[in-house]
Amino acid sequence: MDRLAGLVCYTVTNMKEARSLAPAFSTAVRVRYADTDCEGVVYYGSYLTYFEVARVELLRALGVPIGEVRRRGLVMPAIDARCCYHRPGRVDDLLEVRVWLGERHRATFGFDYEIWRADELVASGNTRHLCVEVEGWRAVRPPAWFDELWERAAAGHAISDSSIS
Repeated sequence: MDRLAGLVCYTVTNMKEARSLAPAFSTAVRVRYADTDCEGVVYYGSYLTYFEVARVELLRALGVPIGEVRRRGLVMPAIDARCCYHRPGRVDDLLEVRVWLGERHRATFGFDYEIWRADELVASGNTRHLCVEVEGWRAVRPPAWFDELWERAAAGHAISDSSIS
């Protein structure tokens, strides 16, 4: 168990370094009954959905809803996802999902996340995505409009969303 605790701390420490590069975007999520197991505890896979909610709302706040991304000929499938569970979320909890820009490479980019209930860290993690051209379905470098979005997000130009998803 000590080895596992060390791994979790190491992961969170690396995320803190990544977070210092850009401001966080945050959105609220209310835990629905459908997100939980029979005990009313958030099912582990639901946290990945909460990560997606934050990514999609970040895009919307930057002026490009996820549907527009596809209309512009790009999809961004997740190619890696990780999540550490710190405390159980429960049905009807109001959670704050924070997202930061992660590493960016030629055709891939990532996001780091934290999910909070008031002052308690519930979960943290990251996802890695690949830019894929809709026509031809091949990996590509992000187009110029994506580069501009990334720069605006890095500069903190997305307004955090206070609505509940």
